[in-house]
Amino acid sequence: MNISRILPAMMLSAAFCAPVFAQRTVIVRPREIDDVLTNPGIGFMTFQRFNGDKLNEAKGWTEGKPIDYQDFDGDLTNEGYPDTTIAYFRIYWKFIEPQQGKYRWDLIDKALETARRRGQSLMLRIAPYGTGNQNDVPDWYRTLVGEKKDWKERKWQVDPEDPRYVEHFTAMIKSLGRRYDGHADLESVDVSIVGAWGEGAGSSLLTAKTRRALVDAYIDSFRKTHLVMLLTDEKTNGYALSRANVGWRVDCLGDMGGFSPTWSHMNDYYPQAIINFGTADAWKKAPVTLEVCWVMQHWKDMGWDVDHIIAESLKWHISSFNAKSSPVPEEWKPSVDSWLRAMGYRLVLRKFTYPAALKAGEKLSFTSWWENAGVAPCYRKFPLALRLKSNDKTRILHTDADITTWLPGDNLYDNAVTVPSDMPPGEYDLEIAILDPRPGKPTIKLAISGRQSDGWYPLGKIRLSEE
Repeated sequence: MNISRILPAMMLSAAFCAPVFAQRTVIVRPREIDDVLTNPGIGFMTFQRFNGDKLNEAKGWTEGKPIDYQDFDGDLTNEGYPDTTIAYFRIYWKFIEPQQGKYRWDLIDKALETARRRGQSLMLRIAPYGTGNQNDVPDWYRTLVGEKKDWKERKWQVDPEDPRYVEHFTAMIKSLGRRYDGHADLESVDVSIVGAWGEGAGSSLLTAKTRRALVDAYIDSFRKTHLVMLLTDEKTNGYALSRANVGWRVDCLGDMGGFSPTWSHMNDYYPQAIINFGTADAWKKAPVTLEVCWVMQHWKDMGWDVDHIIAESLKWHISSFNAKSSPVPEEWKPSVDSWLRAMGYRLVLRKFTYPAALKAGEKLSFTSWWENAGVAPCYRKFPLALRLKSNDKTRILHTDADITTWLPGDNLYDNAVTVPSDMPPGEYDLEIAILDPRPGKPTIKLAISGRQSDGWYPLGKIRLSEE
């Protein structure tokens, strides 16, 4: 009989634990839960909006321009849309550098600050341009290079082989990196180098010199914050991966034939490109973040199979999804909830052992077996910690666990932490949590029962005796 499946509590009953305590070892087998967990860096994201904002109407969306901030009433609920921990901000170069060398960092600062207040981190893309005259390169750069637009690639607004393009666009990216690399509220930055909306159209046409210069500007400037890049071509993706751990993204997840009856992104581009461009294993070190093609309601209107689309995204190790802050069809909520249970990481503590008693100043040795029931690791080094707590004394003991190495499947982490010698003797509650290093408070919800109101999970009792 599997006792852990029939006991609702975190600890085994005293009758079953008596022989274990005789060996001075406590064995804990937490109960797994099936809840949808809203955790940092994974799941759905808001787009040009934040938690608590009203969604886009019908099947439209906005992008490329500064955020139009809505009045906020304090309610973080997203009606008709999942809870999120990521806000995605996509803006054109012209708004960030309206005058040569003078940057509107206030636009990004406000987005970062707002995201943090709404329980989110910020994903960022600065696209060189969009389409049409209203979404062109900065006015000063257009004056510099002239009006000619008959380039090799129809989605180019300017010639990227003009050395002035590399000079000025990379100067902005380098300044961006100096200011924001490693910012605690910056989730990731898109490697956006050419093409309408920064989607990389025509990347394969670049000379090696230009390609290297554009990609290097990001890789040399962002050594702490994760980079992701569009799935564009073997040369561009391959070069970036030869230099750093770069994740990838695509902007048309779900297309099952919306552009052609004989061709689709889902069947005729993405599966092949992931392999051919060398990105199949990139997910092990950096995130895969995907974006809806049109909006999800359009998928439904076209009669496309949402469960098939979801299954493909999980096969590609998706961590986060941009549904463009447009409503999710209500009928698809069960499928979306199932998706959210698998997207990114999902950490289940299967077993934890520790000594029933020890002395203050000694090492508390423990073993732990974790299962990552998701499809990707956590990409941020949130610390795993234990807490000793009594009515008189509480102490947090940090471990050196690197949860970014916990790939899907089973993971073992056995170690020891030193109990401070000034801890008074007595009985303590032993608890576990994964923390946000800034406030030092629990941040990741585990897929186990027992979570307390402060985010810590109880493991059991431990007795400290005098030295």
